[in-house]
Amino acid sequence: MTDKTRNSGNREKTASAGTSGRSGKTAGAAKPKFPMKTRIAAELDPAGWLGSTAKAAVGAARNPVGVASAVENLATRLAKVPTDTARVALSGKNVEGAPELQGDRRFSDKAWRENPVYFSLVQSYFAARAFALDLVDASGADKITAAKARQFTELFWDAAAPTNTPVTNPKVLARAFETGGKSLVRGAGYAVSDLLKRKGRPLRVDNDAFTLGENMAATPGQVVFRNELIELIQYAPQTDEVHAVPMLASPPWINKYYIMDLGPGRSFLEWAVQHGRTVFVISYRNPDASMKSVTFDDYVELGIDAAVDAVQEITGAPTVDLVGLCLGGALASIAAALFAGRGDTRIGSLTLINTLLDYTDPGEMANMTDPDTLDKVEVLMVKKGYLPGADMATTFDLMRANDLIFGYWVSRWMLGEAPPAFDLLVWNEDSTRMPAAMHTKYLRDLYGANLLAQEKFEICGRPISLRDFTGDVYIVGAETDHIVPWESSYKGARLFGKDARYVLSNGGHIAGIVNPPGKKSWSKAVGAPEGEQAGALPATGAEWDGKATRRDRSWWEDWAKWGSARAGALQAPPSMGSETHPPLVAAPGTYVRS
Repeated sequence: MTDKTRNSGNREKTASAGTSGRSGKTAGAAKPKFPMKTRIAAELDPAGWLGSTAKAAVGAARNPVGVASAVENLATRLAKVPTDTARVALSGKNVEGAPELQGDRRFSDKAWRENPVYFSLVQSYFAARAFALDLVDASGADKITAAKARQFTELFWDAAAPTNTPVTNPKVLARAFETGGKSLVRGAGYAVSDLLKRKGRPLRVDNDAFTLGENMAATPGQVVFRNELIELIQYAPQTDEVHAVPMLASPPWINKYYIMDLGPGRSFLEWAVQHGRTVFVISYRNPDASMKSVTFDDYVELGIDAAVDAVQEITGAPTVDLVGLCLGGALASIAAALFAGRGDTRIGSLTLINTLLDYTDPGEMANMTDPDTLDKVEVLMVKKGYLPGADMATTFDLMRANDLIFGYWVSRWMLGEAPPAFDLLVWNEDSTRMPAAMHTKYLRDLYGANLLAQEKFEICGRPISLRDFTGDVYIVGAETDHIVPWESSYKGARLFGKDARYVLSNGGHIAGIVNPPGKKSWSKAVGAPEGEQAGALPATGAEWDGKATRRDRSWWEDWAKWGSARAGALQAPPSMGSETHPPLVAAPGTYVRS
């Protein structure tokens, strides 16, 4: 047993002293100083959208040629509206209009193409929207400023869409006539309730349809270890025999862990248990102001490190396979490399799902992690000791506002529809807070400076090189992931000391993990999962894509074969907990309810 294992009791003592761990060295540090301008902007414009849009407007005003081109395009498009509208009125048939109309689900009602009034309205709307975006393009602003200005402009025009008012939405008017106005009355009642109880955010899901431990986070198990940061859940075996190597799941702490155990038939952890694995998962405590000084080091030592110790003590296994998702995947990778650099061989294989390790191109998150925005985020965190989960959730909602905000304006407030029972949205509403010290380091060192990919990231007093970890690695990317673009997750696969197996899955950032076998599931990979990695990974994701084979199966199925081939011989399941780590409470535990 390693020195780190023998020292686990010291970590528990540190935890019970107030979850300071290694963070004691920063607990009394002076708060960072920021200019008054930054502190005011943090409250009024945390994402930098207003400031960037103002800069873009000034830049456009200094570019008369670009403005003239934008005006010309607007005039051309508006000039076509009367003649195209007349053709719709006379023929009653579809007329090719704005290219933006194609594929936009907001305007799927046939009235937008066949009714001359609605046709004219939507053509004028898209012409004006395009003009505003052309002005942003004419600003000559730097990449980040232009991207933020474009984001805000798109958000403004999405909010101003004619679908978002009852009078100019044919579907809403038709429903009102069908129900004798009852749909509008119901919608108005929902809107008032949401304004009073949810600060104007429309209720998107029927939360009463799901209960933790019953139809969500329902895989049977026990909490077998707890410190001030985590609870460790061990799932009960569901097969007569299990593989010798246990599995520890490392979820993201930006939401509750049960995205990995969403519900029966939709739980990746249940799938692993049913395929002969002894499965443990970390459930993080939801931080409050008392945890403001908890550091990234603590998440390694009180999280991954302590959990691996407990798993080994309960199972007697010399190695543990780590499976990480999103931020939890980054933490698992860092921990695995840290341990390997120390000569600690406790980690067997590593599986990463929708995880960024190389932050060169973080997708849409690049607009939220530039230096100016990181300063403002830190101002907000220093003030409260944490980043509120609601603030993070709102940011992500605004990045997909048509689907996550405005669509519910229509369905709930105008059509008067009751919210659906949808497990993914229930989980998404169950947001968590981010402790200030840890989240600052995570954002600045990884998103801000990309230190991990450069082998300059330090944790627990050591620089981290992912090449130090030479175990087998399995990495999953999702085709439509906007938080972790799959090409960026692919870059991470090339940072380890051994060639990884890379698999591309259907779905996005969340649906990528909730991916049970089904008619819509597919995955792409090179070679068979049971064998060795099929040669060195190509330099780019595009090159890999050209060699990969698409199969009509979920990545869960591919992973089960890959993991089983590396998880050791079959044997009788271990006990639930041990004398040292007895079961404390039934899964999903207590921290998940905080």
